Amino acid sequence: MPQFSTVEYVIQRGAQSPLIFLYVVDTCLEEDDLQALKESLQMSLSLLPPDAMVGLITFGRMVQVHELSCEGISKSYVFRGTKDLTAKQIQDMLGLTKPAMPVHPAHPAQPQEHPSISSRFLQPIHKIDMNLTDLLGELQRDPWPVPQGKRPLRSTGVALSIAVGLLEGTFPNTGARIMLFVGGPPTQGPGMVVGDELKVPIRSWHDIEKDNARFMKKATKHYEMLANRAAANGHCVDIYACALDQTGLLEMKCCTNLTGGHMVMGDSFNTSLFKQTFQRIFSKDFNGNFRMAFGATLEVKTSRELKVAGAIGPCVSLNVKGPCVSENELGVGGTSQWKICGLDPTSTLGIYFEVVNQHNAPIPQGGRGAIQFVTHYQHSSTQRRIRATTIARNWADAQSQLKHIEAAFDQEAAAVLMARLGVFRAESEEGPDVLRWLDRQLIRLCQKFGQYTKEDPSSFRLSDSFSLYPQFMFHLRRSPFLQVFNNSPDESSYYRHHFARQDLTQSLIMIQPILYSYSFHGPPEPVLLDSSSILADRILLMDTFFQIVIYLGETIAQWQKAGYQDMPEYENFKHLLQAPLDDAQEILHARFPMPRYVSTEHGGSQARFLLSKVNPSQTHNNLYAWGQETGAPILTDDVSLQVFMDHLKKLAVSSAC
Repeated sequence: MPQFSTVEYVIQRGAQSPLIFLYVVDTCLEEDDLQALKESLQMSLSLLPPDAMVGLITFGRMVQVHELSCEGISKSYVFRGTKDLTAKQIQDMLGLTKPAMPVHPAHPAQPQEHPSISSRFLQPIHKIDMNLTDLLGELQRDPWPVPQGKRPLRSTGVALSIAVGLLEGTFPNTGARIMLFVGGPPTQGPGMVVGDELKVPIRSWHDIEKDNARFMKKATKHYEMLANRAAANGHCVDIYACALDQTGLLEMKCCTNLTGGHMVMGDSFNTSLFKQTFQRIFSKDFNGNFRMAFGATLEVKTSRELKVAGAIGPCVSLNVKGPCVSENELGVGGTSQWKICGLDPTSTLGIYFEVVNQHNAPIPQGGRGAIQFVTHYQHSSTQRRIRATTIARNWADAQSQLKHIEAAFDQEAAAVLMARLGVFRAESEEGPDVLRWLDRQLIRLCQKFGQYTKEDPSSFRLSDSFSLYPQFMFHLRRSPFLQVFNNSPDESSYYRHHFARQDLTQSLIMIQPILYSYSFHGPPEPVLLDSSSILADRILLMDTFFQIVIYLGETIAQWQKAGYQDMPEYENFKHLLQAPLDDAQEILHARFPMPRYVSTEHGGSQARFLLSKVNPSQTHNNLYAWGQETGAPILTDDVSLQVFMDHLKKLAVSSAC
């Protein structure tokens, strides 16, 4: 066993809980959108295990909680969409409260099943498969008329409140998944983010900066309250938002961020992007189990020289104090335990530590610092499991053993951890303040580990262990995680949500997209994310995690328009055009959520996706510079990586900094 740092234990004792899925469906959709969504939901039923519990809530102007029975009679409880209800009111109205059973002294209380309570609204799929499939098929658009110039009245806030209250009353402290499908913004009741007048647009970043988003604070407070209630009971909330305009993800983001749920954003439920992403949620591993887990708690234990400062990711604090908890909080701090209601194979938390000296005693050299991560969770096979990961690292003196620290530095992990911290701060601080903080941290690192002569920028050098770190910070500063220009508040919330939960490799792709080149000069190869890589005789494939962009250079695009790929003597050109398409399909099939696919060419309107990401080493200002490599000039006032590095070197070697 000593060679294994991670051990997983299966807990045999205790009752096993079924998988629980509660669908919350918006019916204020266009007919083809609603039809596509109904088909996706019916498809998902066929992928669930027979003993999985399923429930259905639909909403428009009113909210309907559907009774699921085997009798074939459709019954539903209807709630007004304008009034919020407490958990107790919801449970009383739905008949979820029942008198306490008398306990006989000779027969202590046993855990009870709730057939009379939960089975009216949550039933095993094998009992109601046909009835629920028919019920979904019969769903109609919200019948209330929508006057000209108005938005449909959509009661998302009340529907989600009822879903949380229903699960609180039937399956408290049990892993469960609320799946919310919305096709527009909430327009009435608690949680509304915009009025029903179409002439009044939904809030933008400009409105938020001017404090002109009148519904935002109240709506955010409503969804935060629901998110905390769901998280306290181990229930995760997914949001699938498909519309051409914003749907209120900014206000609702806490529901997914605090509970570990999925956030999916698209243009329509009738697109392959939504359909394939939704299907992948129910993908299975080689044992036939879903790639998801529920109701997890993560506990961090450390040796006495270390304290845990906090975590950043899809979690909430359990407020467990102890000797290993630091007073300096980073992210969600002040605790050594966190709750993660929903997990998948890529769920990743950033954990931050602090080195402390007990009573100012020096840390013993030659010793080791130890950290243990203990995760309790409900596996999708319904087993309870415990996974323990234990690591130990040698101590090194920051003054005399700087070379050891340098050699062990993981610049990729450091870049992602710093980026998470920056994005976490950006949620509550002004954008320029976050950028200045990042810059200060980068300058301090360069001063500590760079080799240079004071006041001589040309002498500055970084070792291989640090050489990529500044360029990660350069691309992070330009990324949609910190720059909100040209993104809606919903888009920013979507990007930040995924950045806070993905693993190291995917996070690096988000910070610094990967660029591949295809040409007649050799096999496909990765090239610099730079404007000098955009050449006329190349095809480029860019992976930003959220988009897959295929860009045809000017000459390649002209050949394609001339139809050379259809001529037998130009078979090699046909293969060249096909190669990036095949590679793009591989990425599209493997990634969750499915990226947006963009195919463009030199001069095309969608070439902006590529041009906005590359380092603008060639701009309209230096286009005719002597000795300049050929490439595409970028019309921008953004500084290039070279200018950024020159400034960094100047500040790092300065005595004033």
